[in-house]
Amino acid sequence: MKKLRVLALMLAMMPAIVSAQGWKSETMMTIGDKQITAGEFMGIYEKNNVNGEVLDKKSVDEYLDLFTTFKLKVIEAQNQGMDTAAKFVKELNGYRKQLAKPYFSNDEATEYLVEEAYERMKWDISASHILIKCDEHAVPADTLKAYNKAMKIRERIMKGEDFNDVAVEVSDDPSARDHKEIPGKQRAYKGNRGYLGYFSAFDMVYPFETGAYNTKEGEISMPVRSSFGYHIIKVDSKTPAFGTIKAAHIFLSVDENDPAKADSIVKEKINNIYNEIDKDGKNWHVIVRKYTDDRGTVANNGLLTPFRVSQIVPEFIETLKGLKENEISKPIKTNYGYHIVRYVSSSGIDNFDNEKENIKKRVEKDMRANVSDEVVLKRLRKENKFKEYVKVKDKFIATVDSTLNDGAFVVSNTVDVNKALFRLNKDNFTIQDFIGYIEKNQKQEPFLSPEAYAYTLYDRFVRETVFAYEDSHLETKYPEFDILVKEYHDGILLFDLMEKEVWNKATKDTAGLNNYYEKHKSEYMWGERVKTVVVTTTKPELVDTLNYFLDERLTADSIRSIIKSDKNFSGVSVKTTFFQRGDNEDIDAVEWFPTTQIQVSSTVDKTIYLYKMLEIRQPEPKTFKEVRGIITSAYQAQLEQNWINELKVKYPVAVNETVLNKVRGYYDK
Repeated sequence: MKKLRVLALMLAMMPAIVSAQGWKSETMMTIGDKQITAGEFMGIYEKNNVNGEVLDKKSVDEYLDLFTTFKLKVIEAQNQGMDTAAKFVKELNGYRKQLAKPYFSNDEATEYLVEEAYERMKWDISASHILIKCDEHAVPADTLKAYNKAMKIRERIMKGEDFNDVAVEVSDDPSARDHKEIPGKQRAYKGNRGYLGYFSAFDMVYPFETGAYNTKEGEISMPVRSSFGYHIIKVDSKTPAFGTIKAAHIFLSVDENDPAKADSIVKEKINNIYNEIDKDGKNWHVIVRKYTDDRGTVANNGLLTPFRVSQIVPEFIETLKGLKENEISKPIKTNYGYHIVRYVSSSGIDNFDNEKENIKKRVEKDMRANVSDEVVLKRLRKENKFKEYVKVKDKFIATVDSTLNDGAFVVSNTVDVNKALFRLNKDNFTIQDFIGYIEKNQKQEPFLSPEAYAYTLYDRFVRETVFAYEDSHLETKYPEFDILVKEYHDGILLFDLMEKEVWNKATKDTAGLNNYYEKHKSEYMWGERVKTVVVTTTKPELVDTLNYFLDERLTADSIRSIIKSDKNFSGVSVKTTFFQRGDNEDIDAVEWFPTTQIQVSSTVDKTIYLYKMLEIRQPEPKTFKEVRGIITSAYQAQLEQNWINELKVKYPVAVNETVLNKVRGYYDK
């Protein structure tokens, strides 16, 4: 934190670039062998004295001194090689990475995604789907085949076949069908017939979510592509969002292997339990404790951990959607058994201003952030005149064999690796560049064809190359970015150099600090002071006793020891302190004599202050301990000035008065 604060102050002193035109490009001064133009100096001067509000305007000559000192330090740091040290390079690269982020973001796209997500969060969707699997890296021919299959299935449904019957028959989602018991591995369970239950924004992969929210209630979507394949979505309902739900239940489990827990037995029992519940639910807690099999919720009267619509079986949500707060449902059946549900409350969705930041964080972590990235990628390709040689790409990928899938790619000797695959501005990126990328990023991919895997790697190669190309040209493309990076470069250098040459030396030089103190202690004096015992209380009934203690000339420690074990004195504060003139208006209002005693009541908080003067101290130097911080700062300033004088000898400063006069005249207009 200290470094960031100091850097912020240093960056205010960094030079901003002024267009070098005419006399502004002339050399105004030299420091050592470094020439500095009038424009470079005017940059820092205008940044701190002309642009915006300035609290402490300085003349050109005053700023010339500051600028000279700044430049001397930067030159010394560079000559010491501090700008090539691994620690410095790593730190600067970290700052540069942060500074570059805005150039790779699309605020409009992000804002749109945040607003879109908020609108979707207002609704809970209940939907079914049919999945036709298609690998996200499938070649175009396989993708088209899967799409056509999905379209034919959709046509069957549109002609009148039942959606869920078709899901059981053709869906590649195994949860659609019933599953028999596999001893030791899986219990028998009924399939969902394509029914997914309830969900809201962020609960599903983004493409599926979009397909569902863009389909009207009761309608069937066109095939929707996700990383799993193509989905045909039937939206069963769209209802106002619950948000976070609180609900309680009474639960009876079903186990067909246990005659006492057979479905028919449990069903009859749950109905009888329901009939025992008072109409107003007043005996709910009694019934829960008496009957529920969910022993983990007994202590909370059947209350479940708060949940959202996608986190619990859909039968629960369907039931809750039909209840009012504190209303109790009739028995319902789920795969786990029978439940009686009590709706307690739901949070709903807060207003946009309160939800915005949280949604933005979720958007940035969600796959929908790729939408913003794609917008940026498209912009960068256009700005950098991206041109792809498709025939060269396809011809090369046609030569790729299974060595790629094995993670040990061997290029065919028939390939001309120097041919360009694409171009950015006038820079070509060749097959050899792509091969280098493959060698660094390949891994075993047994479930893809060599062609599909090659296209996948190629798309990543193009994407990463475009972003890296843009990043490498930011300084030339955006002068303001170049300025900012240079400011951080010099700011970090100055911090590290000052730490090495001044700050650490001063704090570690105990002898130097003590010598400085002895020479300058007359500059750090206490004024006339009075040593005083101060007792405070808010209890008027204790004042006489406390004044008695003071009359008896008891020390603060003695008074504290007396009142410590007595509860009646709780809240009483006792301390000894020194006051100078102007420190305390109550003390200033009376003559200072040893034994003077004062009582003052605060009109603000009813605190009663008792003062007993003990000793009058004449002016005296502050101790080293009392002024160590001030002494350290002053000693650092002395070390710095001595060091700067040495730098001026090491790097002679010469000012071109003719050019400097032009600068003075420019600002005197």
